[in-house]
Amino acid sequence: MGAPYYRWQGEDLILHCHLQPKASRDEISGQHGDSVKIRIAAPPIEGRANAALIKFLAKSFGVAKRDVSIISGELGREKRVRIQAPGQLPASLDISRDE
Repeated sequence: MGAPYYRWQGEDLILHCHLQPKASRDEISGQHGDSVKIRIAAPPIEGRANAALIKFLAKSFGVAKRDVSIISGELGREKRVRIQAPGQLPASLDISRDE
């Protein structure tokens, strides 16, 4: 099995994220416990950080924004995100399809 911050569900990738809003820029910045730490420039008000997270993950994984959804943690920093059939896997994350 791979790193603790992700799992495959068929073709979909379930990613455990620790979100840090109001960062200097959008980036994946390593692990935070059993989650991958993602820094987002948007502030955590009126859903802006969630929208920026979805946009950032869609771009990072080569999918449309509609293919990225927050499964849980909508209002917190710890989130579970579903990425439907990712077209690419960011090199900075150690993700493989081997289960």
